[in-house]
Amino acid sequence: MWTSWWLWPLVAICTADQFRDQAERIMQGTPVIDGHNDLPWQLLKMFNNQLRDERANLTTLASTHTNIPKLKAGFVGGQFWSAYVPCDTQNKDAVRRTLEQIDVVHRMCQMYPETFVCVTNSTGIRQAFQEGRVASLVGVEGGHSIDSSLAVLRALYHLGMRYLTLTHSCNTPWADNWLVDTGEDKAQSQGLSLFGQEMNRLGVMIDLAHVSVATMKAALELSKAPVIFSHSSAYSLCAHRRNVPDDVLQLVKQTGSLVMVNFYNDYVACQREANLSQVADHLDYIKNVAGAEAVGFGGDYDGVSRVPSGLEDVSKYPDLVAELLRRQWTEAEIRGALADNLLRVFEAVEEASDHMQTPEEEPIPLDKLEPSCRTKYGYSQAPSLHRQLGALLASLALLPLGLCLL
Repeated sequence: MWTSWWLWPLVAICTADQFRDQAERIMQGTPVIDGHNDLPWQLLKMFNNQLRDERANLTTLASTHTNIPKLKAGFVGGQFWSAYVPCDTQNKDAVRRTLEQIDVVHRMCQMYPETFVCVTNSTGIRQAFQEGRVASLVGVEGGHSIDSSLAVLRALYHLGMRYLTLTHSCNTPWADNWLVDTGEDKAQSQGLSLFGQEMNRLGVMIDLAHVSVATMKAALELSKAPVIFSHSSAYSLCAHRRNVPDDVLQLVKQTGSLVMVNFYNDYVACQREANLSQVADHLDYIKNVAGAEAVGFGGDYDGVSRVPSGLEDVSKYPDLVAELLRRQWTEAEIRGALADNLLRVFEAVEEASDHMQTPEEEPIPLDKLEPSCRTKYGYSQAPSLHRQLGALLASLALLPLGLCLL
């Protein structure tokens, strides 16, 4: 009797260690590719992107969820760094600000080449795994960052952007954000078609985190390649409009798409407090509804103010993997969630791309754009030099008539 009293806790501890050891063994061969990390935004806020500031040293930086030792402890082998700028830059300096955030990702790779390598394709990710470095990719968070310009979309692709989140928490003329579903914003999308088609042509993953349900469904129907939710969770477990409802999860399954689970407490538990087990519940749920091929990790570290107990920073991924093993996920399912599912989607997007196809050129109508801080060059409504001269000559011609009437 007394023997069993102390034996069971010991068995539980040994079993937990077993799952943790197994998690680390799996992750040594298949490190995690996380869909969304906002460290670049923290570098802007804290240091104005000055990486040479001694306080910004990514080896010793302690006030963020992310630094180099934590990434190594967490077996992070691939990271989509978010090039995020807030919605208050929309129709102002969003493009410039986005370029600066892409630039800081490139400079991270330059400054810490032993840790980070900037890559732009699935082959580069696999190569980084072999080298033991963090494959660093750019995800642009919010369609406002391209200022409704297909040319800017193409330019950001050439600078390394490999996914575009169609909206942040503000609409664009071609995609509605999640606040439409809460009633806080009005639907105004005129249709995604040209932008979605161009993203498919280029090989840019369409990211549906932050968009309205109608935009989710439209994109899943339109896209010729699978799409991703880079940092969203399951609506049925937490009824927050940033999460993915069941009917959309069915479309995710049908299209071979991917939901990378967000760790933000408000999206995990719909309250200020959450824990690691609840994040595992979301992973379980999406696996059960959409399939094991449809789930991944999108922690949203350094972009949120509250993270679950047990997942305090990027070093904690092995603990989450250990929990999934405890729940009897197979090793293949674990490897899928860690990296293989994202690589499958990325490769499908690359295969669907066609750089020989003529780029889309039709500009978005001028009357669909906010007028503030915007010139009109190139639009038919814009006054040309010819029209200005015509108006001037007409005015001069009327001048003698006016003098005669005096």
